[in-house]
Amino acid sequence: MANKETAKQVIDSLPNDVSMDEIIHALYVNIKFSNGEQEIREGKGISQVDARKKLEKWLN
Repeated sequence: MANKETAKQVIDSLPNDVSMDEIIHALYVNIKFSNGEQEIREGKGISQVDARKKLEKWLN
């Protein structure tokens, strides 16, 4: 899907009284999720076990 169409869909999914900051944030989050999904498809992701190990030092 083209970037412009994706942006339109994200914006259309938001409530009518949304602020510009909230629109920008929603677009940013959508991009990050899309990039993450692409990395997983390319085999660049890490397992949940490895992710937990990396997060342990921050959570404890």
